[in-house]
Amino acid sequence: MVRTVDGETRLPPGFAHPHASEEARRIAEDGMILRVQVGSGVHGTAISGQDDRDEMGICLEPAEFVTGLARVPRGIDSEAEVEFEQYQRHTVWDQPGGLANRSGAGDLDVVIYSARKWCRLALAGNPTVLLALFAPDDEVVYRNEAGAELVENAPRFVSRLAADRFIGYLRAQRDAMLGASGAHNGRPELVAAHGYDTKFAMHALRLGIQGIEYLTTGRITLPVPEPDLGRLRAVRRGEVELSRVVQEITDTETRLEAIRDSSTVRDQPDRRWVDDWLHRSHLAFWAG
Repeated sequence: MVRTVDGETRLPPGFAHPHASEEARRIAEDGMILRVQVGSGVHGTAISGQDDRDEMGICLEPAEFVTGLARVPRGIDSEAEVEFEQYQRHTVWDQPGGLANRSGAGDLDVVIYSARKWCRLALAGNPTVLLALFAPDDEVVYRNEAGAELVENAPRFVSRLAADRFIGYLRAQRDAMLGASGAHNGRPELVAAHGYDTKFAMHALRLGIQGIEYLTTGRITLPVPEPDLGRLRAVRRGEVELSRVVQEITDTETRLEAIRDSSTVRDQPDRRWVDDWLHRSHLAFWAG
């Protein structure tokens, strides 16, 4: 049985960002059902003093945003409006440089998705949003009954769609590590120190390891258990040669593809249950 956690729902104040209006913040706080730590901290791969804190959450929306056409301002002091999909806030934006700043040690990056958007992403197998279902209790900031029910039913999201997403994310991280054309830019300081971007490398290997576990068990163990955690941290510290890292990533990709193509993984997630959960949860929220 997944327990509730009566923790913090307050969020950093609004900002001049399309998903950071004060109204969006209030919706996220008032309708919050789940808020957890994600990112390197919860994986166990963070390097002390080098990583920010990433949090993700889910909220239910007021009725007028679901059954009507209500919208929220496009950031603070903006007359333009957007559909409410999430509240997103990085505390590093408060420093000189604003939105252009990259988060670092001590910074908080938080995003609270509407339950409808989160479910769309999770049903499509998005590895990043799925992690919210597997944070250990000591990394849960807030979780009410609706959030606990969602977490308890995490295996309903497993499908070949998720397999494809894990493989796609793995390849994107590997391509970025190798500096492939069109990929994300590497971190110059890591390339200078180790010859390759060790953070991209670690995430590529992690995605393979976690994807295999998720497709075979319906769960993701956090933090990553040993001996895999030790290997990921060694890669992150640049202690593994690039050629070896590439081979290990390729091996996990091959295993993921084999599991995806086996008869043990269903084609589609349990959309009917998810739709019913969304319907019931919103009705209960609106009823107060």
